[in-house]
Amino acid sequence: MTELDYQPMSFKDVLIEMKDISELMVDLSYSAILFDSREIALEVINLEERMNQMVYQARIQSILGARRVEEAEAMSGMLQVAEAAEDISNSASEVAKLILKDITFPARLREALPEAEEMTVRVAVAEGSRIDGRTLGDLKLQSSTGMRVIAIRRGTAWIYDPDKETHVVCGDVLMAKGPQTGEKPLYEIAGAEYMPETGAGEPEPMSGLDRAVSVMVEMKNISELSVGLAYTALLFDNKEVAHEVVSLDTRMDDMRYQMDLWILEEAKRIKNVESLRGLLYMSSFAETISSAARAIVDVILREIEVLPVFRKIIRESDEIISRVAVTASSPLVGMSLKEVSLGTVTGMVVLAIRSGDRWIYRPGKDVRLKEGDTIIAKGRRDGECRLFDLALGRKTNQNAADMER
Repeated sequence: MTELDYQPMSFKDVLIEMKDISELMVDLSYSAILFDSREIALEVINLEERMNQMVYQARIQSILGARRVEEAEAMSGMLQVAEAAEDISNSASEVAKLILKDITFPARLREALPEAEEMTVRVAVAEGSRIDGRTLGDLKLQSSTGMRVIAIRRGTAWIYDPDKETHVVCGDVLMAKGPQTGEKPLYEIAGAEYMPETGAGEPEPMSGLDRAVSVMVEMKNISELSVGLAYTALLFDNKEVAHEVVSLDTRMDDMRYQMDLWILEEAKRIKNVESLRGLLYMSSFAETISSAARAIVDVILREIEVLPVFRKIIRESDEIISRVAVTASSPLVGMSLKEVSLGTVTGMVVLAIRSGDRWIYRPGKDVRLKEGDTIIAKGRRDGECRLFDLALGRKTNQNAADMER
């Protein structure tokens, strides 16, 4: 195990890195399962070492930063958020170890994962394509396609968590995550042929395994939503959103019980039950993420003081959370989420919409936007600018600090 050395860092920078690392580990863990990749799994293990260092830094900073009872209470809230990020990363590491131990997963799971709300795809960059020889930032890839590049394979080497300055060259294989509507634009930019899968014939009756896989994909969606809403609750000190995270965690428990039952029933009908173990581990993974999100909002629900630094942590991380109200001049008014394709146009994932006194969490594609609706979304900073332009009905980008007012 790597020896841990104390390196002076602000608590803010430590928590930013912990948040970014934990979210990247989750993305890479699911990618390792989807593509059956030991290389990606090994990177998750490597990231765990970095997370261990950050956990050590967080504990030291929490001790050094409190001199009075009031300061200690506020610091305990920050430490609780750090521990939640650690729980997520530990669970992601356990999933990666399954791949390294050659634990198998049902083929149906790999077929179903691309149907999740945020899908993961691989695409090779063709010579002379729009992105060949350019940086990810040149084309503002996420805010123009909705797809976030989480890794690049170049020959036998990997570039994980690339930033806007990362150059892409012919032959690179991009691994990207985002809404299904962003898959085609990404292929076009990469110069690759887009061949969407088409369903054939009538759907067969669902077996117990089919139901379990379907529930697993739903658990993945809910767990990722829970984390986004948890940080939203912290950012805006919102108890309503915090209670929704608690509700989602309770729902997650019920889903896991039901899924475990279906898996046990299916074990009676198949000869090789080994692949079912992977599903059981994955359900535990999703539940751990949801529980970590609940631990984050516990800070709000127990009325522990949320320090102003929390706002900086969430606003300065790789994926930021935005809040903007739809104005009367906005082209979004009267449009459904499907019609405006916010995920593809801005690269932002809509977590919730507040319409009047009602919250709509995980809004569906048929939800229509009205004047005065408040959109809560997560994504990159350039995507936030596009979201603000649309919601506020303006033609030029303005400072996203408007959100803070």
